[in-house]
Amino acid sequence: MSAPVAQEELPILEAVINIRNRLTALKRDRAEFIKPSDVNTLYQAVVKQVTKLNDVRDDNTTYNNRVDTTLADVFSLLSLCYLTLGRTKECPAVYSQLASMRQLLSHMEESGVYNESDLAPFQRRLSELRHIVQQDAESSKHPEAMTKLLERQFNECDVIMRSLQGSLSVLSVELVPIHERLVTIRRQLVALAAKEGSHKAEIKSLAEELRKIDSKRVDGKFLGPGGIMPASQALCTSLIEECFDILQQIKAQDESKNVASSLKPIHDRLNQLRAELENLVLTHRWSLRETDLYNYSMSLHEIDKMRIDGKFVDTEGNRPPGQYVLLYLLRRCYGLIYRLLSSSEPVSEELIPIANKLSTVKKCLNEVYKFGGPFTPRDLYPYQLALHQIDSMRKDGRFVGVGGNIPEGQGIVMAHLNECHELLEMLKESMGENEDDQDYDDEDETETEVAE
Repeated sequence: MSAPVAQEELPILEAVINIRNRLTALKRDRAEFIKPSDVNTLYQAVVKQVTKLNDVRDDNTTYNNRVDTTLADVFSLLSLCYLTLGRTKECPAVYSQLASMRQLLSHMEESGVYNESDLAPFQRRLSELRHIVQQDAESSKHPEAMTKLLERQFNECDVIMRSLQGSLSVLSVELVPIHERLVTIRRQLVALAAKEGSHKAEIKSLAEELRKIDSKRVDGKFLGPGGIMPASQALCTSLIEECFDILQQIKAQDESKNVASSLKPIHDRLNQLRAELENLVLTHRWSLRETDLYNYSMSLHEIDKMRIDGKFVDTEGNRPPGQYVLLYLLRRCYGLIYRLLSSSEPVSEELIPIANKLSTVKKCLNEVYKFGGPFTPRDLYPYQLALHQIDSMRKDGRFVGVGGNIPEGQGIVMAHLNECHELLEMLKESMGENEDDQDYDDEDETETEVAE
């Protein structure tokens, strides 16, 4: 439960709520592109309020009241706006990615189902994001209040990461292969449990593999070379027992139909969110506006808050079966949001249609070049026309947005455009060579006829 808001923080809360409302209105307006000037104005306004908040608070005290939760919403929306504008290499854009990463790492710590290969991508991404913040701090591109906020976010992620690595560091070398395989089997089991339909063959195969691993234990312990008992038995033992538990739940309740009726509404909502997010992963280049992810994040947070001691409960406080399925769907959705955030390109939404069109033209030209000619001017005309239309959209060599602003992503779009022109020229040259060869063949045939 959040703490009450102090009297001196009430004006700040009022101002922050007003900023959140304006950002929400900006997010909902699909009739127009998000304008950098609007986002910058709101960004400066929220930084001003954060500075005021820092002045009335003690640096050594941890606060968690309505001001903090509202500020978190505001920074999430601002961060997604920066991603929508293509400004992915700036401090505000980092916030939403760190928040998503922290959520995933917390769930990994809670479940205990992970290995070194799972942690490596997060470590690399944390390093990349920290580099962005350090550059902005050194160049004073963004206020100190923003970089301090992100530094706290980094510290929270680092704490969880160290805890995850610490748990794996006690794992004996002899048990690493077994642990990694058990992690994979558990993931496959909960994925099967979340799918509709019958999966008897897959479940049977996983059950046999589990029994083989279990048969390696002697008196419930895994043994190393020479009969020595390696340390960190608990990690592998608890994991294999959990796998058998999931297996029994699936079998006992007709495979994937292992969600109690009291949890069905949550299951259906998570299933719907997962389907929509998976569709976005496939079509995000054409249909995603990063600010859309805010609603998905809020929905998942609301569902996550329904858990008590990590479990979903019914109206009577009981823990119905189907917990593994719901947690799998919840974590799957968090993972999809993180994937969409981390794959966001540094191109403004205004230039995305042009970038997508150029990407399609480039793929087509590459395919045409790969399969070879002969070509005629008519064959290449559609590509020339498409590039001419895009070229004509430029003013003084740059693509200009609504209101005369210069959208982010000029370099990327121009690189695509230049590549397309180069490919087109190469195809024209090969077309000319084919014509020369044809002329040469015709001359040979004429000379032969004359000689006869």
